[in-house]
Amino acid sequence: MSYALELKDLRKNFGKTEIIRGVNLAVNAGERIAIIGPNGAGKSTLFNLISGRFGPSSGEILLNGQRIEHKAPYEINRMGLSRSFQITNIFPKLSVFENLRCAVLWSLGYKYTFLKFLSGLKDANELAEKYMAMIRLDKKRDLLAMNLTYAEQRALEIGITIAGGSNVILLDEPTAGMSRSETSRFINLIKEVTIGKTLLTVEHDMGVVFGLADKIAVVVYGEVIAFDSPEAVRSNAKVQEAYLGSHSAEEAGGH
Repeated sequence: MSYALELKDLRKNFGKTEIIRGVNLAVNAGERIAIIGPNGAGKSTLFNLISGRFGPSSGEILLNGQRIEHKAPYEINRMGLSRSFQITNIFPKLSVFENLRCAVLWSLGYKYTFLKFLSGLKDANELAEKYMAMIRLDKKRDLLAMNLTYAEQRALEIGITIAGGSNVILLDEPTAGMSRSETSRFINLIKEVTIGKTLLTVEHDMGVVFGLADKIAVVVYGEVIAFDSPEAVRSNAKVQEAYLGSHSAEEAGGH
């Protein structure tokens, strides 16, 4: 069986320090996976390995059945995986529309041939408009990205992430720094724009985790100690001891 994303005995050392210690994970197409764990557990390192920012010390990473562990980030992106970062990563001096149009160009086959005027690329313009409506920024179409609110900038970044046409999306703490009401709206937005796509997200907010994920992978000291449904993870004694704690588990149950 070919999974959307599969990690096989994945390991990463920095010098003599082993950060990722034999991670195995198999994600089906269309699943939404939350990766949780205490600070220093290796969650960001795992994302960096999957997206090609780091190369693993050993093990395999398969995207739609193809090995990607030693490919460059841009190659992995072209194979169907996009990633957003903890720090908002947009073109601040371009408009909302221009940001999204840049994102769709490669997926439409324009690559780096910018001999045509962009305004004449009807398909790119229409697709950019579509994604702009999906992330509910159509009323901010011509506003420079740097003038958006923080939550709007995060929405734009997710729009850019999905606009490239990737079927596997990695979101790194997408709701960090948001208010509770912004977070609630953002969970619904993420659900809507990732329909039919495979989603992995690193998230500290348990409300987001239990509200968004089909399955939760719990990473502790570079190992996955549990990978199951939110309900099973919430009641897993090993997880509660290692990370959630009984108090946090009770809180999570209230979301």
